[in-house]
Amino acid sequence: MMLESSSFARFSRYFSSSVGTKLLVGITGLLLFVYMILHLAGNALIFAGPDIFNSYSQQLISNPLIIPIELGLLLVFVVHIYKTVRNFIANSAARPARYAKQTSAGHTTRKSLASSTMIVTGLLLLLFVVVHVQQFKFGSYYQTTDATVRDLYRTEIEVFQQPLWVVFYVIGTALVGLHLRHGIASGFQSLGLDHPLYTRRLTRWSIILAVIIAGGLGVIPIWVYLTH
Repeated sequence: MMLESSSFARFSRYFSSSVGTKLLVGITGLLLFVYMILHLAGNALIFAGPDIFNSYSQQLISNPLIIPIELGLLLVFVVHIYKTVRNFIANSAARPARYAKQTSAGHTTRKSLASSTMIVTGLLLLLFVVVHVQQFKFGSYYQTTDATVRDLYRTEIEVFQQPLWVVFYVIGTALVGLHLRHGIASGFQSLGLDHPLYTRRLTRWSIILAVIIAGGLGVIPIWVYLTH
């Protein structure tokens, strides 16, 4: 019992340290990145029409594993936000005085708009996710001709026929892309996968994947608005 308690204490101390926090942020960030790929793939089925889209969403809803998966995803999301904010506060406290003048390190620097605004885009995305979940998970509930199947396709059409919501979601998905643009590479680097031979490739692929995910999600509300 004492051994288990001691092991847990060491485990807790490690993930409370700056190194452990960075590692945890990286792991949870990459898990959320994988989820975003799956989320895009599922949402893209809206282009296949209501029957296929509603069938897919119904399979998710009726899957007995969906609640444990959603709870696990929520835990990952909360840990990622908490550790990121805590790390930001700790870093700010360690450097109470701002630099008098910020200068670029030239071609060797990894500083970018995405890296400089991670905490801001992250907090804005928290608001975006809350609104998104409220609208589509707990929002208007319609049924298809089969009373056991939710007509989520109709819900999406209803939301995205309103131009303000289209603008809101396009901006939200752009923030997703900006956050991922730095977050993907940063996550791999947190796991120690950082080497001069392939860091540039990793950064390049991070940008490409961020554009694909953000662009794919952002085009859906525009397509719905223009075609329905």
